Amino acid sequence: MRTLHAVSHLYSNSMRFQRVLYFICAFQNISCGIHYLASVFMGVTPHHVCRPPGNLQNGEIWELSRCSRNKRENTSSLGYEYTGSKKEFPCVDGYIYDQNTWKSTAVTQWNLVCDRKWLAMLIQPLFMFGVLLGSVTFGYFSDRLGRRVVLWATSSSMFLFGIAAAFAVDYYTFMAARFFLAMVASGYLVVGFVYVMEFIGMKSRTWASVHLHSFFAVGTLLVALTGYLVRTWWLYQVILSTVTVPFILCCWVLPETPFWLLSEGRYEEAQKIVDIMAKWNRASSCKLSELLSLDLQGPVSNSPTEVQKHNLSYLFYNWSITKRTLTVWLIWFTGSLGFYSFSLNSVNLGGNEYLNLFLLGVVEIPAYTFVCIAMDKVGRRTVLACSLFCSALACGVVMVIPQKHYILGVVTAMVGKFAIGAAFGLIYLYTAELYPTIVRSLAVGSGSMVCRLASILAPFSVDLSSIWIFIPQLFVGTMALLSGVLTLKLPETLGKRLATTWEEAAKLESENESKSSKLLPTTNNSGLEKTEAITPRDSGLGE
Repeated sequence: MRTLHAVSHLYSNSMRFQRVLYFICAFQNISCGIHYLASVFMGVTPHHVCRPPGNLQNGEIWELSRCSRNKRENTSSLGYEYTGSKKEFPCVDGYIYDQNTWKSTAVTQWNLVCDRKWLAMLIQPLFMFGVLLGSVTFGYFSDRLGRRVVLWATSSSMFLFGIAAAFAVDYYTFMAARFFLAMVASGYLVVGFVYVMEFIGMKSRTWASVHLHSFFAVGTLLVALTGYLVRTWWLYQVILSTVTVPFILCCWVLPETPFWLLSEGRYEEAQKIVDIMAKWNRASSCKLSELLSLDLQGPVSNSPTEVQKHNLSYLFYNWSITKRTLTVWLIWFTGSLGFYSFSLNSVNLGGNEYLNLFLLGVVEIPAYTFVCIAMDKVGRRTVLACSLFCSALACGVVMVIPQKHYILGVVTAMVGKFAIGAAFGLIYLYTAELYPTIVRSLAVGSGSMVCRLASILAPFSVDLSSIWIFIPQLFVGTMALLSGVLTLKLPETLGKRLATTWEEAAKLESENESKSSKLLPTTNNSGLEKTEAITPRDSGLGE
């Protein structure tokens, strides 16, 4: 491990090489943000009525409604109000859609309305299920094949499946393309995160990891802008898919990480990468052979440490840890539910739906900056709890604002999105600091799985707004309030050493209650500095 730490600390003061890699990889996060939220407009259901029969007979009078058509038996009555007998028929000839806003959507393409409405409701949840599977699948592949090849494969596949979705011949082909698109997009987010973290120096690690979310938010802005300019769904999808092309053209220059090469015993290749880093950063290189020699001669190497594997039950080690785990899972669930509910529900806020989504994306960027600064000033627990309470309050305020004052409603929703974005950006680091080393990756990985479960359920919550328009806010507000209250029961980790045993983890509560001891605050990357590299299948961004 000494070798890996030496590589990680190498060139921490001059990081030109790492900055280039960071912005190349972060740029591709924009494409991931695009595809995660493209369905906001692509799956819009416009106003529609049943299409009249194509072979109308002389004198026939038909009444058209959303999901049926009625033929009047008395053809002499031409008034709007009709009380006579009529016969109801299904919409076998299709529907007439309002094209004032969108010329076509995936819904109008395959008539996903009325008795087929449930098929439209599956567009986003099935995508999120693909996200869940992709994070696990490609995390495993990156451990076996390397980070570089997985980054290239997932990015190329994002472009291909994005185009395939645009030109799908039927609904099922469209859904299959979107499902695989979700898998590769999620795979890129997870592996890209690990790739960046294995190159970025310790001092910048937290800021770099949190602001990867900012590039994801830029994708949301592009969805809003493209939706405003292009009102044909397949062209909209093609344009959004081309955003990944610049990364595909330059990703071949990305090197494999020295961490992975060393873990595979490919020392000469790792040395070449380290030498290139030194040249770019105008620093002196280090000889990995000498560091490896030190590792082999060290006292630890005389008795190889057996890696002990732990399962999910270890997150319920005792009652105190059980409460902590359930609370953390609830916060992950609430963060994801709120994040996607605010974004997907932007079309229901009133006013300009494109501007709504744009503004809800813009507020994420300062939210992540706020987290990076505030969590080292006032503490992780305080920032997280206040963010959740603020989100709950915003949801409650939105529910009492009259719909005619939609501008005030949008501003309040922006406050809620800022708050839930701040909580979402912090929970990853906070979770890592709450658990001892032996289950830290397991805790973060399980939290991200709960997060993705919430992202699958969020679209259904938004669809329930057809029953009552404020159901999404009610769900998110209630969950955020409960999560905020329970967060106050969690220990503060600012200024605390990372726990390595269960006993140390259990002492966090008692240390918080003690006012006598004062510890110097750790740097803003304390949650990631002292822990071993998190494997991609365990890490997974909350998106």
